[in-house]
Amino acid sequence: MAKGVNKVFLLGNVGKDPEIRSTAGGTMVASFSLATADRQKDAQGNWTDKSEWHNLVAFNRTAEIIRDYVKKGTQLYIEGKIQTRSWDDKDSGQKKYRTEILVNEMTLLGKPGGGGSSGESTGGYSKSNTASYDQRTPSSQPDYADVGITDDDIPF
Repeated sequence: MAKGVNKVFLLGNVGKDPEIRSTAGGTMVASFSLATADRQKDAQGNWTDKSEWHNLVAFNRTAEIIRDYVKKGTQLYIEGKIQTRSWDDKDSGQKKYRTEILVNEMTLLGKPGGGGSSGESTGGYSKSNTASYDQRTPSSQPDYADVGITDDDIPF
């Protein structure tokens, strides 16, 4: 059987304060929701935003960082994978399903209510790492200043 790919990249804001718990074996678990936004033009040509909500789960050290630094409104960049789990409901006996994103890497991009970058990261590139990369970019690269991008082109 051929190997598949299960990779998710999300950039969004935390919907409510994360729930932190520990398993019977002592593993820390953080559960939270993340909203991503997509901007589209409607039939009249007006821009409309559509939010998509994602359920995320993180374990161990990532869960500790979420506990200490992530609150409602925090902007995050997430890399992970999709997982659907199922269980039998104790009350009704029906089979229940939940699709979640298992967080492999997370970068904190901003504090709740704006406020810039916290510089914390569990992997990947933090904002400060990206800035140092940008400084190495040759000056011969175009800066796209003449393209005419407006606020309507930015999806947030």
